[in-house]
Amino acid sequence: MSDLLPLPVLLPLLGAALTLALRRHAMLQRTVAFTVLVAQVVTAVALMLVTHEQGPQALWLGAWDEPLGIVLVADRLSALMLLVSSAVCLLVLVYAIGQGVSDGDEDSPLAIYFPTYLVLSAGVSNAFLAGDLFNLFVSFEMLLFSSFVLLTLGGQGPRIRAGTTYVIVSVVSSMLFLVTIAAVYAATGTVNLAQLALRLPEIDGTVALALQLSLLIVFGIKAAIFPMSAWLPDSYPSAPAPVSAVFAGLLTKVGIYAILRTETLLFPGSDLGDLLMVLGLATMVTGILGAVAQSGIKRMLSFTLVSHIGFMLFGVGLGSEAGLSAAIFYIAHHITVQTALFLVSGLIERVGGSTVLDRLGGLASRSALLAVLFFVPAMNLAGIPPFSGFVAKTGLIQAGVADGGAVAWTLVAGSIVTSILTLYAVTKAWSAAFWRPAPQEQGEASVIPTGIIEPSLGRLSDAVGHGVLAAREAPVRPAEDEDGSDGRIPRLMLGATTAVVVLSVVLSLAGGPLFEYTDSAAWQMTSRGSYLEVVLPEEVR
Repeated sequence: MSDLLPLPVLLPLLGAALTLALRRHAMLQRTVAFTVLVAQVVTAVALMLVTHEQGPQALWLGAWDEPLGIVLVADRLSALMLLVSSAVCLLVLVYAIGQGVSDGDEDSPLAIYFPTYLVLSAGVSNAFLAGDLFNLFVSFEMLLFSSFVLLTLGGQGPRIRAGTTYVIVSVVSSMLFLVTIAAVYAATGTVNLAQLALRLPEIDGTVALALQLSLLIVFGIKAAIFPMSAWLPDSYPSAPAPVSAVFAGLLTKVGIYAILRTETLLFPGSDLGDLLMVLGLATMVTGILGAVAQSGIKRMLSFTLVSHIGFMLFGVGLGSEAGLSAAIFYIAHHITVQTALFLVSGLIERVGGSTVLDRLGGLASRSALLAVLFFVPAMNLAGIPPFSGFVAKTGLIQAGVADGGAVAWTLVAGSIVTSILTLYAVTKAWSAAFWRPAPQEQGEASVIPTGIIEPSLGRLSDAVGHGVLAAREAPVRPAEDEDGSDGRIPRLMLGATTAVVVLSVVLSLAGGPLFEYTDSAAWQMTSRGSYLEVVLPEEVR
């Protein structure tokens, strides 16, 4: 069954090439992209079943002698990440298709969206399956150039500025990663993760510590860990809803996955656990304080995204099986919840004409379903029982209490405070947008911040930018597109959003079995034996 391993990467890449060739045929583009991602989800399900029943799977690519070639490896952790990310990519694609069809963008010049999106999906899958540092670097580069294209769709000024910031940060991170890979190879003679697990304990401890810190800096930038998180809140809100949703759901999780993989496989029992937990606490606090201060839904969600990366880092820093299991559960939970909230924010903007809370109100009377779709993942994000957020946070708190250290107890307190502030932030947004009476008229000129009014994929509003003034006497009403859209929600967009919310609820209902799975994944990661055996021939070990 190891022959399945290349498919989650190859299928989207082949689909990207085909959709690019079909750029003048919108219907065929959509059909190919949808079919490819369905096949990717099916493959991920098969890999998850195989790795759970038969253990890790590895496949060497190319004609190189082992262990010189490229190896793809799937274990319980990577299979779970692959399944959740593939499902989210599929549903977000359906949302994007619904938005494009509704807005009449079949003939849009932005047909580049589909091939770029598929390359992004391939990059995420390759990162989860990479068995060596250089292949992981290739995955990050795939994510970088596809992300830049998606961020800057349409060429609007604010998006170009946000995309430029994102690219500069990512290029610096990539440069540091290349330097680190060179240093790792110079010190150990390999970049294969399994071989590194055997060779790193044999080198000088100071050198190993420097390599570990370098990798943490690189992956910390990707994961938006404090103090390397300032780029994220300015980048994600400016993108279209389908783009910001998949970014928020997946891209930072690739960085966390890389930290989780390297810390457990290459540096088991590391002395940097307390440092990781301190960084986790700082990420929680700075992120949630930023979220509370926001008056726009998208920027609020971007700051909560930063904040909740700290919860995942908490589990990694603990290093115990219980902490790692809770961190894995939290990653799967957060992918679905954060994606759902960004998709709902796109629907809110479509119905209400804005995502600025001062310009919203009365949406519950216009769409009760939309109110529910925001409420469920918002409560899940805050960790209200019986949702998966509560299960994940309870697991982390229990693991912290079991650790018993002063830093762990501080993280327990910080987790509780962050959860309360998260509840405050999302409840404030829900109340203002859905239950407060809708403002009827603007009493005075107001400034529309950059990226607040979001156009659809394929058509951008030229009227919105930094510092553009709204007319003093203009009433607040749903934005009307050039094709006559009156704020009604297209069925495909609503259906895709509902499906993501339902997926997050399914994780809640299956919390017990899922935690058993993450327990076994954590045990597999800490034991390391099965991973090393499946990757390296006996004569190499």
